[in-house]
Amino acid sequence: MTTLVKKDFIYEGKAKRLYTTDDSKYVIVEYKDSFTAFNGQKKATMSGKGVLNNNISSKLFTLLKEKGVDSHFVERIDETHQLVKRVKIVPLEVIVRNIATGSLCKRLGVEDGLKLAWPLFEMCYKDDDLGDPFIIEDHALLFGWATKDEIDKIKEISLKVNEILKEYFADKNVVLVDFKLEFGKDTDGNLILADEISPDTCRFWDSSTGDHLDKDRFRKDLGDVLGAYREIWKRISA
Repeated sequence: MTTLVKKDFIYEGKAKRLYTTDDSKYVIVEYKDSFTAFNGQKKATMSGKGVLNNNISSKLFTLLKEKGVDSHFVERIDETHQLVKRVKIVPLEVIVRNIATGSLCKRLGVEDGLKLAWPLFEMCYKDDDLGDPFIIEDHALLFGWATKDEIDKIKEISLKVNEILKEYFADKNVVLVDFKLEFGKDTDGNLILADEISPDTCRFWDSSTGDHLDKDRFRKDLGDVLGAYREIWKRISA
């Protein structure tokens, strides 16, 4: 697969760029050094961030594959590039929460840091202009964003990912607080995990100290943002 050549630019998002290859079933993802928060209102660039997220995401997608969870990930090509299956993204962002924090606490007034009795599965409509609003299942069904079977499968996969990653990170002295997932359909119509899994899309807390090891360090101006990302990579690459 590494013989596939990066060709035309397709799309640039907040953290990645996409390029075609000479095989229409695959695209190349380039991880950028950029940080964004609050729907793009806060921005920064930090050298080395793209390398870290590429390494971390590649490692975690590989782990999930070994545990029976398919994704768009094919292989890590180099420091900042991955080869992935071309997918049509389902316009839903999924959040799985194990501990209450962030927007959940702002929305519902619940205690920050509250351990949830079971994983909370939530969905947002993927639309930057609208700020990715929180939705319920009926919204997705009524407006044609996903079918009932697709939502059921997305929830099943998301909760399985949570089980796998919670156990995996607990062994690394890291609490998986919550995370965001995206899904897409490949060229054969299969619904699979897509996007990335990294400190950009997950909240990680050190099990002993409670220190944030994720993008909250950027959101909240906690400092040493890349140090937190390096710490996650150090623990999972050991």
